[in-house]
Amino acid sequence: MARRFIVEADGGSRGNPGPAGYGALVRDAETGETLAEVAEYIGTATNNVAEYKGLIAGLRAAYALDPAAEVRVRMDSKLVIEQMSGRWKIKHPDMRPLAAEAKGIVPPGQVTYEWIPRENNKHADRLANEAMDAGKRGERWQPKVPPGGTLAAGGTLAAGAPEAAGPETVAAGPETVAPEAAAPADDALAEPAATGAAPAVGWGSADLGTPATFVLLRHGETPLTPEKRFSGSGGTDPALSDVGRHQAERVAAALAARGTIQAVVASPLRRCRETAEVVARRLGLDVRVEEGLRETDFGAWEGLTFAEVKERYPDDLDAWLASTEVAPTGGGESFATVTRRVALARDKLIARYPGRTVLLVTHVTPIKVLVRLALGAPPESLFRMELSAASLTAVAYYGDGNASLRLLNETAHLR
Repeated sequence: MARRFIVEADGGSRGNPGPAGYGALVRDAETGETLAEVAEYIGTATNNVAEYKGLIAGLRAAYALDPAAEVRVRMDSKLVIEQMSGRWKIKHPDMRPLAAEAKGIVPPGQVTYEWIPRENNKHADRLANEAMDAGKRGERWQPKVPPGGTLAAGGTLAAGAPEAAGPETVAAGPETVAPEAAAPADDALAEPAATGAAPAVGWGSADLGTPATFVLLRHGETPLTPEKRFSGSGGTDPALSDVGRHQAERVAAALAARGTIQAVVASPLRRCRETAEVVARRLGLDVRVEEGLRETDFGAWEGLTFAEVKERYPDDLDAWLASTEVAPTGGGESFATVTRRVALARDKLIARYPGRTVLLVTHVTPIKVLVRLALGAPPESLFRMELSAASLTAVAYYGDGNASLRLLNETAHLR
């Protein structure tokens, strides 16, 4: 039988927007025992942004404890509960990516949402205020460890958990929502006209510590690459070509010279594993495979060129280019589906490698997704990036939930 967790979360700001923070905890639904606590000061933000960040932190902590667990979220934010339950529309553009991120952490069939009065959410409220108080002092929130308790990655209080989600960004305070008796058709009245954001990385007052840095390596060429054919996870799983193997050797030499890589993780597809093995052998490291880093399944388009798809499936291709929610013909994956999968893999790897520099050997779409999410760019930006075979991209993930794009499509090592 699946374990059952209760996630309690709160978020707010002292001013709207103003200095903000969040608090979240995970309880065992059977015993009521607190299994994990997480809180963080996030700089200037609105109550609504902070509440969503608290939800995200709680869900990540629950997922880190047991990805298969059933989760019941309890919050005193009517806005977040109604939107995440699907009863209120999410109209404000600043809320949509936060809601999408929250939805991508725990599979939809495993999570439910319940509104509770503020007086029943005092634990999360206290954590959020502790985080804001710490931020005001220029410090990071630290959990109070009970007898027999342990500190997991990111300063999360854990009971019997090998690893926990890294710190997020959220707070506690009054919310700005419509009256409970009259749920609006959309959230235009429930959200403020303007939403603050956490400070840019490097400009906050708190010491965020060493970030987890992912160096993203697109695999070397395969026979399909120069022909620009769709090559995802539903096709023939091609090996590297001679050119691709040479590219892998070149990038291995470049990374060895830099001497910063501490671990190597690869997509399960052959072209990535082969590229990763060349680099790892040069660096004296092992390769760990992460299923979430595989390429999109392009369905019936696998092995075809763009022109061939346009000729055979013109309407399907137009729909795919118009929306990331549309999947390729024949049971492929939409980019929205891939985004949720990659975001889960990202969160798991951040928790596994806090403060470390990790090489992720993956594909075009997962790299574009990680870049898009780091920048907070709209979904259509996935169609506006170019990534060469064996190119390097890098993203740093800080303890306050911010990400910093440090490199994009670097190919100097190939010249």
